[in-house]
Amino acid sequence: MEVRYARSFLTDLKKLPPEAYQKVYYFTFVEVKQNLNLHFLPELRQLDLEGIFYRFTNSSYLIGIEVTGEIVKFLRVIPMPDV
Repeated sequence: MEVRYARSFLTDLKKLPPEAYQKVYYFTFVEVKQNLNLHFLPELRQLDLEGIFYRFTNSSYLIGIEVTGEIVKFLRVIPMPDV
């Protein structure tokens, strides 16, 4: 599998507080590349009927991804709303 990063994801990542930046960066740039099986992603949820768009949580952030064939593309990372 190939991993890609959308410009919007990288922009969102830069806006995170330093501690959150480190956690999300390590997870998306290191852990995901070491284990490309999507089933290990915490709380992975399919968002569309076609099975292209997904979201999952990492710490207190939602991360959006697009899966097309053998390509996984990180689209956004946003803080989860406080409940």
